[in-house]
Amino acid sequence: MRHSLPLLVLALAVPAAAQQGRAPFTIAETGQGFQTIDDAVQSVRMGTATILIAPGVYHQCTVQAGGVITFKAVQPGTAIFEGTTCEGKAAFVLRGQGSTVDGLVFRGMRVADGNGAGIRTEIGDLIVRDSTFLDSQEGILGGHPSGQKITIDHSTFAGLGGCEENPNCSHSIYLANQGSVTITNSRFERGTGGHYVKLRVPTVTITDNSFDDTRGSKTNYMIDLPEGSTGLITRNTFVQGAGKENHSGLIVVSAEAKTYRATGLRVEGNHATLAPNAPTNPAFVANMSGDQLAVGANRLGPGIRMYEVR
Repeated sequence: MRHSLPLLVLALAVPAAAQQGRAPFTIAETGQGFQTIDDAVQSVRMGTATILIAPGVYHQCTVQAGGVITFKAVQPGTAIFEGTTCEGKAAFVLRGQGSTVDGLVFRGMRVADGNGAGIRTEIGDLIVRDSTFLDSQEGILGGHPSGQKITIDHSTFAGLGGCEENPNCSHSIYLANQGSVTITNSRFERGTGGHYVKLRVPTVTITDNSFDDTRGSKTNYMIDLPEGSTGLITRNTFVQGAGKENHSGLIVVSAEAKTYRATGLRVEGNHATLAPNAPTNPAFVANMSGDQLAVGANRLGPGIRMYEVR
């Protein structure tokens, strides 16, 4: 599984482009340079563009109000957005026609309502790849009541989530739409509360990911589908940790509502174990939907039950 650069490398990144006198944000199609990410974004208007981002640590944020924009690090893992949010929401607030985030790092996002995120997606399809979300209230948050399509691939989420600053809790990923969410080849670790993945969507694809809760604190479910969902959950690795707030289930379906049919949701080919001293007897899949899921063969370590109807 391929991930972003080691955290030591991220921590040592410096604003090289600024030091060399070059504009850190460049429109690939025109070569035009900008000193701030928001100036680059606003220049696109309703067009289509790729914004190339030089290595550096940026205390900046942006709101994309239109167009189709790709935000791309010149060197993956070295363009770091740290601690600055727009509209009290996120470093990137996205409500254009479409967005791609490629190779960026987001860390230290905190806002007053407890939902400070690296990315807040509000309108338009979204692709996130080779990106890292660290030590924030939330990694990726949002959605739109439409057929929005969100894809997250080869990305890392660590030190995210919590219920102390937000009465409704924040999570590593929390998305809602009427379309689909696909999460592949990504790593989740060191959660600080809430769920690792919470999705209010009719269709999900969650494959080839690693969920390592060994150093988690006050965490809940690995995957929460609170209103039901269909789709596929396969080839993921789960390690449930000892520092749980709720250890009763790893994958939980329809804990809050039965908005979407869960009939035929396939959960197969996964591997789940308990870390030392983790509470025993959780259900790998807990189903509250009243629908018949397609729970196939999964490799479970000692102390984990395969399935429970609640």
